Amino acid sequence: MGKIAVTLQQALAQRAREGTRGSTSARPLAQGAGWDVADVLCTFGPRDQPFEERHAGVCIAMVVAGSFGYRAGTGRELLTSGALLLGNPDDCFECGHRHAAGDRCIAFRYAPAYFERLAADAGIASGNLNFRRARIPSLPAVSPLIARACVGASDAGDPVWDELAVELAVSTLSAAGALTRAESPASPAAWSRVAQTVRLIDDTPGAPHTLTSLAAAAGLSEFYFLRTFQRVTGVTPHQYVLRARLRAAALRLHDDGAKVVDIALDCGFNDLSNFNHAFRAEFASSPRAWRARGRARGA
Repeated sequence: MGKIAVTLQQALAQRAREGTRGSTSARPLAQGAGWDVADVLCTFGPRDQPFEERHAGVCIAMVVAGSFGYRAGTGRELLTSGALLLGNPDDCFECGHRHAAGDRCIAFRYAPAYFERLAADAGIASGNLNFRRARIPSLPAVSPLIARACVGASDAGDPVWDELAVELAVSTLSAAGALTRAESPASPAAWSRVAQTVRLIDDTPGAPHTLTSLAAAAGLSEFYFLRTFQRVTGVTPHQYVLRARLRAAALRLHDDGAKVVDIALDCGFNDLSNFNHAFRAEFASSPRAWRARGRARGA
């Protein structure tokens, strides 16, 4: 995730140098009538105890770097880059970093009445709008929103947070309603192996990852790794790798002036045509148009 992940690594390195305890910090990004958004950086690690908190309102948090375990009344999930954490008002929850240190989230919070009004305006059935799941995995419907939020959190450009807050709420409600019932929970050992694998992918999205190489890194057979990875993350290894590469490319297009073909190759795509097709399918925009819009926002 470009600068987003670098900032997390710098914070973890500083903690290691200073020998301090893990902590979380929240940097306010924007707020409006009924919503706010913050950049939340966490340096807790495997030696730190999981911490329990309570959601003050409706929470939809984009995981933009790292991974962590999340447990709430709606279930227990591994939250990985590109996924959405879902929280209901007044629900207690617990986060832990048993398998790897640190994460960074862009967390949107909504007043319940405002969230209900957004749902009604979007034509979503009223009534109990509480989430029945703890997570939405990395999906094409939310990838453009996450990329836009990352751009806004990493520089002084204005990503139009109020519009993003509305789009995220509606997209999340739609995606949550379309998801099927979750499978039975994976074992702690499976969580550990998958958590290590997603960190490997996030750290090196442009590497030539394959099902065979990832399964070997996890110490599992290809069949069992595929089934376990999808159960824990909600997507297949190929889908996770593809979206990690596309998110990295989206940020590179905004951050530097390298040629599109060079960015595509650096991010793991062997063919410019395939990159253009995948990028357009994920972000509903060509790479050049995405770069132009990003520059226009920052102008």
